[in-house]
Amino acid sequence: MRIDHVGIWTDDLERLSTFYKNYFGARVGALYENPARQFESRFLEFESGARIEIMKTGAFEPDALQAGRQRMGLAHLAISLGSESRVDELTKRLMDDGHPVVDGPRRTGDGYYESVILDPDGNRIEVTV
Repeated sequence: MRIDHVGIWTDDLERLSTFYKNYFGARVGALYENPARQFESRFLEFESGARIEIMKTGAFEPDALQAGRQRMGLAHLAISLGSESRVDELTKRLMDDGHPVVDGPRRTGDGYYESVILDPDGNRIEVTV
């Protein structure tokens, strides 16, 4: 068994797909549209085969949360880069480009080396080894 994908609501498919493409090398899939349901989505696929489905709707308004706010449910998405130097480099690049870095880079008590950043929609992303 494996997790097939994680779904994330957004109000801007292009902004979010561009972010994950530019910083994490995601391949951006074709736009899927269902006008009857006022639904659009794109799959973002990473080199490892992991996928994120980013989704937009006009049928209802998903609850907006304050950027980076901790909540019950999905807390963060962790993306492994393979080395501490890559974590450092990407964290600096994200910070230089104006993306919020919440924490790190640092070594956590359980041994992870990571930074916590926010994507353009305020979702917490752990950038780790």
